[in-house]
Amino acid sequence: MFKKISSRARGYFIRPMMKHALKSLLLQGKLASLSVRERKSISSLVEVEFTVFSQWGEDGIIDWLIERLDLPSHLQTFIEFGVELYEEANTRFLLENRNWRGLVMDGDPRLRESLIHQGIFWRHDIRATTAFITRENINQLIQEAGLDGDIGLLSIDIDGNDYWVWEAITAVNPVIIVCEYNAVFGDIWPISIPYDSQFSRTAKHFSNLYFGASIRALESLAKRKGFEFLGSNNSGGNAFFVRHDYAARLKGAIANRNGRLSYLRESRNETGCLTFLTGEQRLKMISELPVINVETGETVLLCELPKLYSDAWTV
Repeated sequence: MFKKISSRARGYFIRPMMKHALKSLLLQGKLASLSVRERKSISSLVEVEFTVFSQWGEDGIIDWLIERLDLPSHLQTFIEFGVELYEEANTRFLLENRNWRGLVMDGDPRLRESLIHQGIFWRHDIRATTAFITRENINQLIQEAGLDGDIGLLSIDIDGNDYWVWEAITAVNPVIIVCEYNAVFGDIWPISIPYDSQFSRTAKHFSNLYFGASIRALESLAKRKGFEFLGSNNSGGNAFFVRHDYAARLKGAIANRNGRLSYLRESRNETGCLTFLTGEQRLKMISELPVINVETGETVLLCELPKLYSDAWTV
């Protein structure tokens, strides 16, 4: 009897409260959106950060870029993978505030059910695919979802093969790219973890510090693919790029396009407990692990590279 009453209480009180909280959050996001849209030029992307559903201010940056780029309606489509249950993501505010359509992908089999439960699936044109993403299957997954050609935005955050998967994508040609980088790898060398189709961040090294690619590697890849680097968010986790044919619309709009180092202290020990390592202590933890120079193809240990951090990066 108590369980039935408890269940009914959740239905009568908790769910309406959650809906009210979500509406309030979206209203605050809309107000923040209107505020940043007015800024024709900024000192850096950090200046327009705000968070509604993103983790580190990406909602504001994406909203500002879309306003400045003035994308036509046929480009108002996004793809984001590495979204978990889509409760915290780079594109959800874009979906709910600007009503873009999109595709989200993650290895979690609960993703589609989560979108249905949250009410997103019927309110918006969004598709969900459950898959472990690799460079071998990424284009097929996109095409099977019915997407190809030009789209507005692609967001990549898979805590591992981010560089290699982005490099492999040919099915779509985004205007804006958001891609996670590993600030522990520094800003001097174009390096990434070697490709492993079964890569798992925690399984590969208990510290959770060994994953992804350096910001320099992403800049190198972006240049080869026809994109310009715009900068990063303040937390030093996501880099932003714009396709060359739209880059002129941002000419003179962003004074400082440098990437930022990260102060995140998310390192763990062998038992999975946080150790709160900071600065170059994080690098020492993974210094004996291999990375590949994406420009030369050479594989070396991190400790064999003479210097990973520029003076500006360490400051």
